[in-house]
Amino acid sequence: MTTQTGPWEAALAQLREWEPAWADACERMATNPWRSGVLPRRLVELIGVAMNAACTHLNPEGTRRHIRGALQAGATQAEIAMVLRMASLLAIHSCSLGAPILLEEAQAAGVRLKPKAAVATPACDQMKAIGQWNSAWDPFFELDPQWTDEFMATGAALYASGILPAKEVELLSIAFDVSYTHMYAPGTRRHIRHALQAGATMEEIMEVLKLCVVQGVQACNLGVPILAEELARQAASGTR
Repeated sequence: MTTQTGPWEAALAQLREWEPAWADACERMATNPWRSGVLPRRLVELIGVAMNAACTHLNPEGTRRHIRGALQAGATQAEIAMVLRMASLLAIHSCSLGAPILLEEAQAAGVRLKPKAAVATPACDQMKAIGQWNSAWDPFFELDPQWTDEFMATGAALYASGILPAKEVELLSIAFDVSYTHMYAPGTRRHIRHALQAGATMEEIMEVLKLCVVQGVQACNLGVPILAEELARQAASGTR
């Protein structure tokens, strides 16, 4: 199997030497989304880019492998760059988590926000207009509307660009939020709802979930070569 047709790297060959039956079974499971045909290969690879490049993962080998696979499957530079920009915006969930807690704890402590002058928030207004506003953002909008608008300015144009169809944007967003390195339930539910509204089938959404699961073999891609090197080092030192 080539490195462009799944989540595996050279670790698979080493695993076949140590645990051939398990390696074969795991390969079948992990490459299933590439063989099933439920999602087009281009989108499968774009989701692979999303999983590996996300700010919660940052796996350079997997990112390169899936960018190469996406290009081979017909993805454009603009499409891949959009996935990378979406991957960076995932970090907003730090505020989605922390801002409501800040407001609750401040209220319990009797601490209030200092009065602020009203500011224009055109980017936030645009996000609301295109249906991409999330009520989970209300707390940090309350805390700092100017910064929130600056952040949303990085997202409003992206989601309104039309570079990717709305259904694909939602499927990618599901992958970001449900990923085992993130597991953000509110966003997962919101994007599943929007994906269904955009015409995604249950089978397509399940395929996204499978693609997130199979990225778990990155543990082997990382650890198996290190184990092999350390075994070799131990063996060499034992012969001295």
